[in-house]
Amino acid sequence: MGSLGAPIVHALLQSGAEVRVLDDQSRGSPRRLTDVRSDIEVVDGDVRDATVVQQATQGVESVIHLAYVNGTSHFYTRPEVVLEVAVKGMMNLLDACAAAGVGELVLASSSEVYQVAPRIPTDESAPLSIPDPLNPRYSYGGGKIISELLAINYGRKLFDRVLIFRPHNVYGPDMGQDHVIPQIALRLIEKSRLIARGPIELQIQGTGKETRSFVYIDDLVAGVLAILQQGQHLNIYHVGNDQAVAIADLAGMIADCLQREIRVLPGPAPEGSPHDRCPDISKLRSLGFSPRVALSDGLERTVRWYLEHAEVGSDASGTI
Repeated sequence: MGSLGAPIVHALLQSGAEVRVLDDQSRGSPRRLTDVRSDIEVVDGDVRDATVVQQATQGVESVIHLAYVNGTSHFYTRPEVVLEVAVKGMMNLLDACAAAGVGELVLASSSEVYQVAPRIPTDESAPLSIPDPLNPRYSYGGGKIISELLAINYGRKLFDRVLIFRPHNVYGPDMGQDHVIPQIALRLIEKSRLIARGPIELQIQGTGKETRSFVYIDDLVAGVLAILQQGQHLNIYHVGNDQAVAIADLAGMIADCLQREIRVLPGPAPEGSPHDRCPDISKLRSLGFSPRVALSDGLERTVRWYLEHAEVGSDASGTI
């Protein structure tokens, strides 16, 4: 089970919902649901398999669609798979929901739909864009844009309620190795074991002045629950934190969690990576949501988990 899906499953169970999970375990881990395995129904299969999707949607009232290929490295190395999962998976799901009479669809989209946003912070009305179809990075954002268009336009006739949420840089313990915070943390943990004293040099992608906003996983789940409870049909909501931080400062905060000093060295940025990204979450705040976990507190919990559990020695490079 994925790093977003598992916490959402736990939250749904706590709210009293009956939960069925469809997952092929290609990128997640069953252990994330070990403690609730007897409380859920699990369908093993790929969202690209229409038969399995039809099986999973039988008797279901609401579908939360999270299946996707995430991680920036995959955007560049497996763009065809990213798009196949996005488009074929979405069409299979829509067909299955129509056949089973599912009334509600909740789609997880992404901040990647904006690429270079025209304004920071960015609200949900900002135009979506694919600046260069030849750049494989945009396979991810392009797939999410297609998924949103399908959800909205099929949703006008097929569903009682369609909701879309766009997460912005979610982090927390046990979130894999495909995102900037675990990548930096793992590299610093490895270097700390090799260099006992003195500053650690850390090369990142970009100048370090690039900014992102990070939302702790518990806040992400709270935002999704607020949308489920109060979200309006055919509406889109940002789920994130509206406090931005420079990547160099983020690296310094992660180093502080390890009680180490670092020297950040700039490196080439991935082609197409936006300089700044920060959501306007006013729309979600109107539903009563407010981020509760400060970045310093969330990083402390996250780095501690990786220090205790995660393997080091990876080639993670701090992609942003």
